[in-house]
Amino acid sequence: MNSTPAHSLFDDAYESRTAPWVIGEPQPAIVELERSGRLSGKVLDAGCGTGEHTMLLTRLGYDVLGIDFSEHAIAQARENAAQRGIDARFAVADATRLAESAGPRYDAILDSALFHIFDDADRARYVASLHGACRPGATVHVLALSDAGRGFGPQVSAEVIRQAFAEGWELEAVDTTTYRGVVGAAHAEAIGEPVGARVDEPAWLVRVRRL
Repeated sequence: MNSTPAHSLFDDAYESRTAPWVIGEPQPAIVELERSGRLSGKVLDAGCGTGEHTMLLTRLGYDVLGIDFSEHAIAQARENAAQRGIDARFAVADATRLAESAGPRYDAILDSALFHIFDDADRARYVASLHGACRPGATVHVLALSDAGRGFGPQVSAEVIRQAFAEGWELEAVDTTTYRGVVGAAHAEAIGEPVGARVDEPAWLVRVRRL
């Protein structure tokens, strides 16, 4: 996997344990998604970070694998799972190249705050990778920061989402929700909150089905 400045930025945040998206618990929107009964079969947690959603789903009996490009993130995820006595599975992998190693094997893919970090070119590669990793009829669920937010992190519009999944997918839902994070020094002034504050920022919860 090729390293980029963006990859280094995220990896450094995990290594220094200052990532503002690490909140020590699952995202409330993902908890509600699971309770809705929309996850089933073999599940991939793409961009799993420190493993909160993979651990949640493992504890609930799902067949789930968490992946992240960051070795520091995966090391922390494994450490977190061991400390909580959860036999969760994690692997270092590039989410933009899933089909090269996985093939069409997943019934559901969960993306919490990964889709929104990509530029146009990488986003296209990522969506193609998701398509290749999904079985026909599989569902991808994306939690992404909305362009209605205050700049807590990368933000996307509903139109960007629609364009990204225009071919080879059925877009079933683009719902509004929130994404929870911890304010860091880089965003405190922009959003008017003190460092360390927890915020619930506007987000999209997207559901698409692979054709």
